[in-house]
Amino acid sequence: VHVVESGGGSVRPGDSLRLSCTASGLPFDDYHMGWFRQAPGKKREGVSIINKSGRYADYANSVKGRFTISRDSTKKTLYLQMTNLKTDDTAMYYCAAGTLYRPTIMAEDFDYWGQGTQVTVSS
Repeated sequence: VHVVESGGGSVRPGDSLRLSCTASGLPFDDYHMGWFRQAPGKKREGVSIINKSGRYADYANSVKGRFTISRDSTKKTLYLQMTNLKTDDTAMYYCAAGTLYRPTIMAEDFDYWGQGTQVTVSS
């Protein structure tokens, strides 16, 4: 199984960014997918989750209304569209695949993880 994130970068507050995650070596349509992030000195935080079909999604309160998760089964790719970015969004962002869907977005529900992509929001 190979999970790879991309799309991170350095942006200014208010900017937008789209993260992508490709997952190979697993039946993509059988897995719920999630985004997590971890800032230096902080715990890993669940950002968003999308179910296998792409019909349901949940978000952390801190990103609701600003981030949108989506998936493309034909490309086996997960996306996170981030708008109105804030300095508090600065973190390493991780993509993960799992078989349990919970709106609380818990790391222990996910089996496969990528190496992360860095997002830095700074003026």
